[in-house]
Amino acid sequence: MTAHVHEPVPVDESVGRRTVGHTDESTAVGRLRSAGIRVTNPRVAVLDVLEEARPRHEHLSAATVEERVRQRIGAISTQGVYDCLEALGSAHLVRTLEPAGQPALYESRVHDNHHHLVCRSCNLVTDIDCVVGESACLTPSSTNGFVVDEAEVTFWGLCPSCAASSATVARP
Repeated sequence: MTAHVHEPVPVDESVGRRTVGHTDESTAVGRLRSAGIRVTNPRVAVLDVLEEARPRHEHLSAATVEERVRQRIGAISTQGVYDCLEALGSAHLVRTLEPAGQPALYESRVHDNHHHLVCRSCNLVTDIDCVVGESACLTPSSTNGFVVDEAEVTFWGLCPSCAASSATVARP
């Protein structure tokens, strides 16, 4: 096993903040502070990794988060990643998706009404904005006293690539 040498984490002397990786940490730091949770390098790195995945609509497993965080800050334990994800989830900064038969996935797109498409073949998960049209199944027939503030919708099917492969295999 090759030992990794890590450079010291640079400090922005003007504000006394440590900087992590090549991204502006002020957004992650601000979000952590606004949520009222302690700002730590691992939490900043986990939130930054998830934010960087957001424009690509990536939904990351804890293992992928761990790998990317290690590239940024060096050593972090698997438990440390799970602890960060739990703290960020409890602070409503991270959303956990649990597609049936797959490991949990994490994303930083929160506080909006979006849903997911999951490919039954390759397990690709992608975001879709709010459901349109008839929404009868989004309004419960009875709330049983609950104050409903969200409905999760997951659509299952084949992504374009798997659908094309399936159609090609099915042809004689």
